[in-house]
Amino acid sequence: MPRVFDVLGFGALAVDDIVYVDRPLSAGKGKVTKRVSDHGGNVATALVAVARLGGRAAFIGWLGDPPDADIGGRELEREGVSTVFAPRHADAVPIRSVITVGSDGERFIAYDDDVLHGTSSDLPDDVFAKAPVLLIDGYAVHSEAAVQRARDLGLSIVADIEWAIGPASDRILSLADHLVLPIAFARSYLKQDDPAALLKGLWTPNRSAVVLTDGDRGSYVRQKGDPVLWHVPAYVVQAVDTTGAGDCFHGAYALALAEGARPLDCVRFAAAAAAISVTAHGGRRGLPDRTACLSWMKDGAAPVPVPPRA
Repeated sequence: MPRVFDVLGFGALAVDDIVYVDRPLSAGKGKVTKRVSDHGGNVATALVAVARLGGRAAFIGWLGDPPDADIGGRELEREGVSTVFAPRHADAVPIRSVITVGSDGERFIAYDDDVLHGTSSDLPDDVFAKAPVLLIDGYAVHSEAAVQRARDLGLSIVADIEWAIGPASDRILSLADHLVLPIAFARSYLKQDDPAALLKGLWTPNRSAVVLTDGDRGSYVRQKGDPVLWHVPAYVVQAVDTTGAGDCFHGAYALALAEGARPLDCVRFAAAAAAISVTAHGGRRGLPDRTACLSWMKDGAAPVPVPPRA
């Protein structure tokens, strides 16, 4: 069966109310300078990033029914993400989030995720066969069997995990051959601090890559068949809003992987995309196109991967 998409995904889809304040969040209080509403969610925003970068993306998680009343699905379609294979349920609604963004671009997310998660257990195998990569987040614990089927069918599983709830999360982590995780989660999960120790601790024989993202300190990478543990420094930018930067990173990584890039090069592409994304307000408004990413990567100031310092 021909692969008509580059990346499939199911996971968080949200509607965000974003409040910008004139001080860092650490100040405790500040004056509101701007209010906006935007669409978000880890996997949903990552798939929009895929589409903005010129890839073919499809959301295959639960969406509302009837479709014309489903604001999250309509927005995905408007952004070029297919929802034709997404299962529908009358009780499926987006996560609702309130995000406070400080003057330094850092943010605090308060969310209500008491909604229908994952995807239908009846999703046929031929849907998974339409793409080489499946992108998931922590909510995949609600559809472990679907992740297992995708892995059995030969898809690369890119996992964006930010929290764990016990054995179910452990199993999802074990199914992912590409772990692309915030370093804060890895430190909490393994009770270790050193990036090299974390890369080694998360490694298993069935992994193709472990990537740890660390904001403006860059990313750390271990890839299969390579004895070097890599550090990819971050681009130096003036962050306006970091909302959605991690989602952008995951989408760009997944697209580069679908196009045949090795993990280290996927990270280089994702780092450029994420850096561009933080220079604009909102989780999706700053998502870049491919031309912008490639231009940044060709710039003489683009970060160069190096082995991490001890």
